[in-house]
Amino acid sequence: MDGLTISNSDALLKQGQTLRQIDQSKINGGIKAPEMGPSASDGAQQTFSATLKDAINQVNALQKASDIKMQELATGKTKDISEVMITAERADIALKLMVQVRNKIIDAYQEIMKMQV
Repeated sequence: MDGLTISNSDALLKQGQTLRQIDQSKINGGIKAPEMGPSASDGAQQTFSATLKDAINQVNALQKASDIKMQELATGKTKDISEVMITAERADIALKLMVQVRNKIIDAYQEIMKMQV
């Protein structure tokens, strides 16, 4: 059968194969069953958590850079107000984006918890 089926989507998600690769492997002797257990799901979770940690670290770095620029302006080390404002706005926009992403993640988690099994 052509198209996306449950077995095709399972292989697509767990093995990263495309439909063409799945069809080719069926011709060549079938698809091996993906391994179930902690190792199969931890890879995606670690990648997602690592991505979130990287994003948080980048926002933190922008906030720190903004603080440093503001301190330099307050102490008279720099006179370029536009650079300070641009740095502050970048940090503000990044923080607002991070808060919105967090809200979406919480909403998605709550929707999943509402699902009946």
